[in-house]
Amino acid sequence: MQRKWKFLIGVFVLLLIAAGVVASVRYNRRGVVTVQTGKVIREDLTSVVTSSGEVQPRNYINIGAEFEGQLTDIMVKEGDHVQRGQLLARIDETQSAADVQAQVAALNSAEADAAASEAGYKAGDDNIAALQATLDRTKADLERYQEDYKRGEELYKQGLIAKQDFEQRKAAYDGQVAAVAEANSRVVQGRTQLAQLKAQLAGSQRKIAQNQANLTRFNDILKKHDVVAPIAGLVTYLPVRVGETVVPGIQNSQGSTIMTIADMSIVTAEVKVDESDIVNVQLNQSAEITVDALPNRTFNGHVIEIGNTAILRSSGLSVSQSNTSSQEAKDFKVVIAMDNPPDETRPGLSCTAKITTATRKNVLAIPIQALTVRTKGDLDTSKNKPLNPDPATVKANKEEVTGVFVVSKDLKAPFRKVTTGISGSSDIEVLSGLEEGDQIVTGPYQVIRTIKNESMVKIDNKPKITTTTTPTS
Repeated sequence: MQRKWKFLIGVFVLLLIAAGVVASVRYNRRGVVTVQTGKVIREDLTSVVTSSGEVQPRNYINIGAEFEGQLTDIMVKEGDHVQRGQLLARIDETQSAADVQAQVAALNSAEADAAASEAGYKAGDDNIAALQATLDRTKADLERYQEDYKRGEELYKQGLIAKQDFEQRKAAYDGQVAAVAEANSRVVQGRTQLAQLKAQLAGSQRKIAQNQANLTRFNDILKKHDVVAPIAGLVTYLPVRVGETVVPGIQNSQGSTIMTIADMSIVTAEVKVDESDIVNVQLNQSAEITVDALPNRTFNGHVIEIGNTAILRSSGLSVSQSNTSSQEAKDFKVVIAMDNPPDETRPGLSCTAKITTATRKNVLAIPIQALTVRTKGDLDTSKNKPLNPDPATVKANKEEVTGVFVVSKDLKAPFRKVTTGISGSSDIEVLSGLEEGDQIVTGPYQVIRTIKNESMVKIDNKPKITTTTTPTS
């Protein structure tokens, strides 16, 4: 009997001891957080900005109609290569050709009138010369008759000649005065007629100039009925057919664009980069381009243009074109020239570009997911916190600090502030705050969000095995 009681008492004591040990272990492990960890290592990092867009030629021209009319001929088809100055299409030119012919006839008539006016002017000029010569002769004769008259008058007063002789000399003089007046009148009249002929000739010459200008204009209109290639390139868009009517000067209207020619010697990828990444993109940065239509192929390129105007992601309009203020996401256009574009590329093909914005060799790096943010108030582990802190302290406690949780030898996880550099695909550069080989908390994500400064941790780096069940029918 005594042995039985001694056995029961011994078992009871052992149970008490075991319970105490379990309770002690559980007490010591209260607040312990299970974490995954990693090491601070050195590696090469490459910062890449990924964006999507379309393949576009660097230079392309939408050829519109310069004259309204019906298309009578189209000499090319979509996909054809054309040379600069090559005839592409022709618009009905019946009316314009008739206008040119009418204007040629009007010009010929004006030139004939001008020739007649010029001949009349030359004849009038010759007539003036003859009239002037006649006037000069009559004036010379008048001087001779005047001298003879004066001598006769003196002789008559002296009684040396008869009155009849004197009256003959006076009559001759008076007749010559009348002859000079008549000759002078003819010269004046001739000059008036010559001035009229000169004005008529000038009018005919102006009419010729006017008809020549009109002929030039009509020839230009006639010339615009022929649609020629302004550049060498590829016909990428041909929306019209023979017999359709085209119209000039109406943007984005049916019939206003005859075709589009693209210069495929420089092929680009026009992509839209998020506003948070555009500050890292610079000219001449290298890029890798993949085209959806050409799988398993990568093309090299470099940045040649960076847009300065934000584009609203929802509407595709620039911010300056939008009438409403919006806080929605914005992108910026970036143009990447493809170094060796394949012949299969076509404008409008969807593409993805990976722009290398920075490269670092042999730098300290940690997984991006290890980074977290805490306020200074959250990091304060002191027990004697003031109950009513002053405003400056409240403001300071709200200041955010970026860092990681470092696992110490005693399995505590103090928060350590770090300064970071460029980001790779999964890791980020560490500029200060950590040393190579430091052990840091890398997961799980929920733990990194909620773990406290100086928390006790338990390391569990075993890979998580996930099981999937197949539903039965």
